[in-house]
Amino acid sequence: MNQAVGTPASGRRVVVLLAAIFALPLLAAFWLYYGTGWRPAGHTNHGELIAPRSLLGLRTSGTPASAFSGKWSLVVIGNEGEAGCRHTLWYARQTWLSMGKSAERIQRVLLAGADPARSQPLPADDPGLIRIETGDDLKGLPVFSAAHPEQTIFIVDPRGNLMMRYDSSQDPKGLRQDLQRLLDLSHIG
Repeated sequence: MNQAVGTPASGRRVVVLLAAIFALPLLAAFWLYYGTGWRPAGHTNHGELIAPRSLLGLRTSGTPASAFSGKWSLVVIGNEGEAGCRHTLWYARQTWLSMGKSAERIQRVLLAGADPARSQPLPADDPGLIRIETGDDLKGLPVFSAAHPEQTIFIVDPRGNLMMRYDSSQDPKGLRQDLQRLLDLSHIG
């Protein structure tokens, strides 16, 4: 029985060729990402990520800011008398209702300035809404900086950190998808 036995040099070439086939794509990807500064354009979130800031130290004149801890919060800024705020509250409520079983992990919060002339009582058909009155004009605080804060929904995590913002004039599916993804990945709240 004769078996063809390759030379040691041809065996090394095969090993080097196999190593190159597997290593070159990895090296090329590493070079593209770190060497050229190129970054993939795709992302998975629909809202705008913001630098996390704690709301637990927020000065309030009624319900304490510690109401943020324990659940994910959809936060709306403004007074119920403003048309933009009413629309944003409706948007947050519809998103909350669409979450199904997960809605019990989410609360809706209205941060209202302590201007009694502009505030109105909460509607009776919206019993789950928590109203927190502050002594400040919230639209002027840098933590809530947005082009139109009365048309913005903020997401606050169960530890009281402000983390994302959404424009209520956009498609609500994006907020719902991001919120569902956060709830699926989170073990808190």
